[in-house]
Amino acid sequence: MDEVDELVRAARAGLAHLADPVKAPAMRRYMKSEMDFRGVPKPERSRLARRVFGEHPLPDRESFVAAVRELWRNAAFREERYLAIDLTGHRPYARWQDHTLIPLYEEMIVSGAWWDYVDEIAIRRIGPLLRADPERVTPVVRRWARDADRWRRRTAVICQVGARGNTEPGLLTSAIEANQDDGDFFLRKGIGWALRDYARTAPDWVRAFVEAHPALSPLSVREALKHLGRG
Repeated sequence: MDEVDELVRAARAGLAHLADPVKAPAMRRYMKSEMDFRGVPKPERSRLARRVFGEHPLPDRESFVAAVRELWRNAAFREERYLAIDLTGHRPYARWQDHTLIPLYEEMIVSGAWWDYVDEIAIRRIGPLLRADPERVTPVVRRWARDADRWRRRTAVICQVGARGNTEPGLLTSAIEANQDDGDFFLRKGIGWALRDYARTAPDWVRAFVEAHPALSPLSVREALKHLGRG
């Protein structure tokens, strides 16, 4: 597909042009990344994404998915994967956001296997799909909450962050209860984050939830009650 090849080439050339070899090692150390960085900060990358995606429109869903997969699977630099995620959120392609994209996002979650990738996909891709189509997506989230892969489980826990009054407390409860005994830092932090976020909408519910779940880790409890106090 010529459109896919052109977009991908332009994206990679743009990153190469913006590359900063001084910043790149520090960014790699901060992210504890096995993959190299180009050294392109987010504001510059976002401007590049808007320009490249605007100059190289994709004609259909097939080319959209192909471009995302090419940027993701064959990335030599971490920023290429960031651009893949940015592409999934490009507004003109919002019409293709439905439950059939879950396998694509699942691949990115599992193969990305780090919070900078996973959190963006969980909150800004899986979360909206869940709210738009709960009948199809809720069973996926429930399954992921008990999966062997910790990043699927973190996704299940945090995917409702930002949902506010559209949060489904029963689903949040089941996701947390499935993971509250796990000692993994990212799961414990994620549980606290999800509860802290929902506390903006339902503070009494969160206080009661924490009280009713003594198995929650101190980290999760501290994060959950961060803006509520313990009283």
